Amino acid sequence: MGSVQPLTTAANGATGVGENRNGRILRVGIIGCGEISQVAHIPNFNFLSHLFQITYLCDISQQALEHCAKKVQGAPPAVTVDPEQLCSSPEVDVVLIANANAYHVEHGLLALKHDKYCLIEKPVALCFRDVDALIEAEKTSKGRVFVGTMRRYATAFVDAVQEVGGMSKVQYSRVRDIIGPNATFVSQSGTFPRKFDDFSEADVQDRLKREEAIFEQALRHEFGVPVTPKSKRMLQLLGGLGTHDLSAMREIVGMPQRVAGAVLTFPGIFGVLFEYDGFPVTYECGINSVPQFDAHIEVYAAEKIVRVDYDTPYVKGLPIVMTVREKIGEDGFQERKIRKTYEDAYTLELFDFYDCVVNGKAPKTSASDAKNDIKLFQMILKAGADRYLGAPSS
Repeated sequence: MGSVQPLTTAANGATGVGENRNGRILRVGIIGCGEISQVAHIPNFNFLSHLFQITYLCDISQQALEHCAKKVQGAPPAVTVDPEQLCSSPEVDVVLIANANAYHVEHGLLALKHDKYCLIEKPVALCFRDVDALIEAEKTSKGRVFVGTMRRYATAFVDAVQEVGGMSKVQYSRVRDIIGPNATFVSQSGTFPRKFDDFSEADVQDRLKREEAIFEQALRHEFGVPVTPKSKRMLQLLGGLGTHDLSAMREIVGMPQRVAGAVLTFPGIFGVLFEYDGFPVTYECGINSVPQFDAHIEVYAAEKIVRVDYDTPYVKGLPIVMTVREKIGEDGFQERKIRKTYEDAYTLELFDFYDCVVNGKAPKTSASDAKNDIKLFQMILKAGADRYLGAPSS
């Protein structure tokens, strides 16, 4: 693929990409033209036109294809309803998979079959069988899986991981992600996304059938918990909103030893208590009607507290901030709020994706890494199964 200017650190501390000296632009095929592609992915690929060009779109909705094709900067992209056609195209170097969760693995396997790197929106999978299929397919492919847990690429989070790594001993950590209606943030994003319904009942039933098969595989066969409406909703929430939190938690404090308790009250807000080697971690997650975005990770040591605050990613340019509170001298106190960049996590994620594809760097948010999220889903659901998930469905 040739060499390119590597990722660099700007004078203000923001991570960015220098001049693309050999002109290598990755041609992108997007599978899924729904909300996240309209609000985040297509605009960001357009902004990064020195690195990416959208050349192909795929969706079951012709209206969505027509709408999104008009949003693409540069030459009009080809469009198709067939994912294989997109993945096999010589006009596509990398594939973004951002359609319904039930199709992520199947279309990831298609991309790998055709030796394409694929950025798969979270959750990459909800069961071990499916993530293992991707890991196995990578062994015979020139492509790799890059999972879209973008919060882990935020500069403030990367810095926080380093700060926590320098602590003598962690005493406690809190992970919180309690947000208001997502539609509130989407409607104020300035991207004016649209929803379409020109797809068949057969398409709807196929998705539902696939989802039910995944629930059966994950909940009944792998996790050993009842398959009920509550357990299915909880697995969906953990795979959606929860993946961001649990994946970042793993990176900053590692994997827990066990779940000491789980109050899986959903709809609403649920809580989990993780036990680590010598310290607890509380996890609070859920959705309510207050239009705010309360997401943070906070890690405590005896003489230092490190916190990362996230805002909604649907409004571009909102800063992600690290706050460090620490003891100074015998009785002193210091608080530092650090915002190195306004570059959003989606953009920073794409910089790293580009680096992985062009320079052969291994993705840190790989399929193998994401398998640990599924282990956490299993631990949480098993801990709350008896009291909160109900009796097995008939």
